[in-house]
Amino acid sequence: MYPMIKLYLMDDDHARFFGEGPYQLLKAIEKAGSLRSAALSMKMAYSKATFIMKHAESALGFLLTTKSIGGKGGGGSVLTPKAKEFLLKYEQYKTACLQANQQIYHEIFSEQS
Repeated sequence: MYPMIKLYLMDDDHARFFGEGPYQLLKAIEKAGSLRSAALSMKMAYSKATFIMKHAESALGFLLTTKSIGGKGGGGSVLTPKAKEFLLKYEQYKTACLQANQQIYHEIFSEQS
């Protein structure tokens, strides 16, 4: 037996807008340099990736990427400074939640461990 939690953030309408999927998508954009390449690497439809990004940006109130169109070598996307800061905070929050979950689990279920 082991503990497991799912972590996600909700918008004002009580809809999920950020969790492990959007987090991984942003990390993939950072690595691949474009939303399209990131979506392909995750085997995700580009339209779904676009929806995820727009929903998160709407809920957060700031852009997560800046885009360049065409030109030599094609266009691409890079994470905004606010997106990088948000990812860092999300990682810190996720780590703290997982640590607290482990501690609480062991306190409550110490006899079963």
